[in-house]
Amino acid sequence: IAGCCAKTTVAPLDRVKVLLQAHNHHYKHLGRIFYLIFLQEEGYLGLYKGNGAMMIRIFPYGAIQFMAFEQYKKLITTKLGVSGHVHRLMAGSMAGMTAVICTYPLDMVRVRLAFQVKGEHTYTGIIHAFKTIYAKEGGFLGFYRGLMPTILGMAPYAGVSFFTFGTLKSVGLSHAPTLLGRPSSDNPNVLVLKTHINLLCGGVAGAIAQTISYPFDVTRRRMQLGTVLPEFENTMWETMKYVYGHYGIRKGLYRGLSLNYIRCVPSQAVAFTTYELMNILKKTFLS
Repeated sequence: IAGCCAKTTVAPLDRVKVLLQAHNHHYKHLGRIFYLIFLQEEGYLGLYKGNGAMMIRIFPYGAIQFMAFEQYKKLITTKLGVSGHVHRLMAGSMAGMTAVICTYPLDMVRVRLAFQVKGEHTYTGIIHAFKTIYAKEGGFLGFYRGLMPTILGMAPYAGVSFFTFGTLKSVGLSHAPTLLGRPSSDNPNVLVLKTHINLLCGGVAGAIAQTISYPFDVTRRRMQLGTVLPEFENTMWETMKYVYGHYGIRKGLYRGLSLNYIRCVPSQAVAFTTYELMNILKKTFLS
């Protein structure tokens, strides 16, 4: 639920980011993207193209990620004896990679649908996209194109995200409990962050994590699009080399980063805050 709420909140920005990262020839500039999609060609719902596949993907993704994080955290603490901030970093990285591997084919389909523009539709919907990719791009392995940069990017992204959020939360409650915290609704003796502080911590965590892992995200998107692009590369390093050689760092490997900050701050904030609220509701119902 936390994942679905977060992704629906920023779905329009997600689609625009995909178009920017892959240098879609119709939409090369941010202002033109919003003008053509929203006002001229595709209408309001065009901003949500691919969001159906995203919802199908993000429900199991969010569930696996948050569940795996708690399980990995316990495992690392009990089996390896690692605690403190380090176990959050390790557990977050492992949880992110687990969730990505389990739900990657749905992410592939979502990106293909989001990249389509009016009048140039290769796929008519989610099922058709699955059938076409399977038939024309190497069967089941075709759904895992771009997995390597995804995993390499997910490890620092998820790890730093959970690490930063957990660290900010613990530091804030220990140093300024009355200013930043409030009693938990299910246990007055336990302090939790106030909602707006939770949002702020989640946003900061997302922004830092995205900055570190963003070049891998650009590489992943281009590889996922594969034969849809007029020029496509087979390996991660070929793709990175092409993007860097043709567009440089700012307009290539970090293209769309400023938009990504706008996108990831509310996304991470909503995700972590909803997750905390759902945990409180869970404890309330179970008690």
